[in-house]
Amino acid sequence: MRLNHHRGFVCLLLFVALGQALGQAADRPNILLIVSEDNGPELGCYGDPYVQTPVLDRFAKKGVRFERAYVPQAGCSQSRAALLTGLYPHQNGQIGLATWKFRLYRENTPNLIRSLKQAGYRTGIIGKLHINPASAFPFDYKQIPSSNFSRKKLGDYAKRAAEFMGQDDEPFFLSVNYPDPHRPFLRQVKGLPKKPLNAKDVKPLPYFGIDTPELRQQTADYYNCMSRLDSLIGDLLKALDRSGKRKDTLIIYMGDHGADLLRGKRTSYEGGVRVPLIMQWNGRAGFADSVRNELVTTLDLMPTILNAADAPLPSGLAGKSLIPLLGGETKEWRKYLFTEFHLHSAHNFYPQRTIRGERFKLIQNLQPDTVNPGYGFTMNRFFAGLQDVVEKSETIAPAYSLMRRPPEFELYDLKNDPYEFRNLAGDESFRDRFVLLKNQLAEWRKATNDPFLNPKNITRLQAEITASVRNGKPDKKHLNLNYWNYFFE
Repeated sequence: MRLNHHRGFVCLLLFVALGQALGQAADRPNILLIVSEDNGPELGCYGDPYVQTPVLDRFAKKGVRFERAYVPQAGCSQSRAALLTGLYPHQNGQIGLATWKFRLYRENTPNLIRSLKQAGYRTGIIGKLHINPASAFPFDYKQIPSSNFSRKKLGDYAKRAAEFMGQDDEPFFLSVNYPDPHRPFLRQVKGLPKKPLNAKDVKPLPYFGIDTPELRQQTADYYNCMSRLDSLIGDLLKALDRSGKRKDTLIIYMGDHGADLLRGKRTSYEGGVRVPLIMQWNGRAGFADSVRNELVTTLDLMPTILNAADAPLPSGLAGKSLIPLLGGETKEWRKYLFTEFHLHSAHNFYPQRTIRGERFKLIQNLQPDTVNPGYGFTMNRFFAGLQDVVEKSETIAPAYSLMRRPPEFELYDLKNDPYEFRNLAGDESFRDRFVLLKNQLAEWRKATNDPFLNPKNITRLQAEITASVRNGKPDKKHLNLNYWNYFFE
């Protein structure tokens, strides 16, 4: 009798423990992370008057839209590595494109995928990872690993997602990475969008500062890519609905950095680092029908996701969870937000550090009064003949001249000059604001152990890049990098 009673008691304990574990698992949401490539907040829900994005506009109405969201660096590999490690590029090592041999300092750097797997999540990725080494991110499921800029079999993104989401009952993390609207700006693919825009239908993005027929056509086709992206995200959300798991899923949509247009991608201007960020989590306070104006960064997503998953956070993360903020538990948020630039490929090494507050923004150029190679790279590659138009414009020519050969500091009043055309760094009436931001930027660089505080590191990396030049252009085959071994000597 006593033995049977003991067995029954043990079974009861096991049953209770199992029930608690199942309850905890049910409380942990699935996480669907949707990442688009090379677009800022050019969406209808962000106020763009021309683009057609009905799916994301409806998604935003039922979620929370962050008006001022930023990536740490306006580059594909750099942004994605920062998102998945929770660290700035200068902290994790992915300071340039993975396709140009740039990489994390250490493969064992803590990251989101490892943390979620340890917490019992199934993990999957559809689309490119674009971080070195890929082995640092042990996804359980991988599909469509190429960049797919030719936009082949776009319907497979939703099909593969449905396959993954329907496999098991344990909570999942799935990252879906679309190629649109990366260049080439394909006007239409397999009938998407159904009604493409033409040059006569649009005006260029306002942060260009100029308007030409060519810019209108490029802008129209950029918008067409955005519209196609919107349709594909609609297919993905329908697949999630069919899985029956939408009500248990935290959905995050973001762009990896700004558009590959003038003053966008590969710059520290707002057109490069400001991105769309929209989240939905059914039934959670703060995640429905709201717009937030706090300064947030995609570095906040790793702690947010781990917070939602009830998983421990690695030490030293650069961001902080958005969940307490949205739930009203956080009284104060950050006053300053930081971004940076190193290079994209070996064509455009031009290190910068940036701070912005509520109104003012300061860019520090670490190789001042030298020509920024990124300027010619963008102009010559995509905008042949546009330099003549720029030089003829008395109002905009100074801003483009400054972008080509920047001084050490650029100070902008984003309230009165949201597109950063007028540098106030030398204006004595803004001296106090300049000094404050300069000091705050210097403190952040020290606190995050910025390797470029040592000018020798800039010189040494510049020499490695210069040594790769053949026939006037960097050659990937001859790029021999070693920065991960000497940045922190």
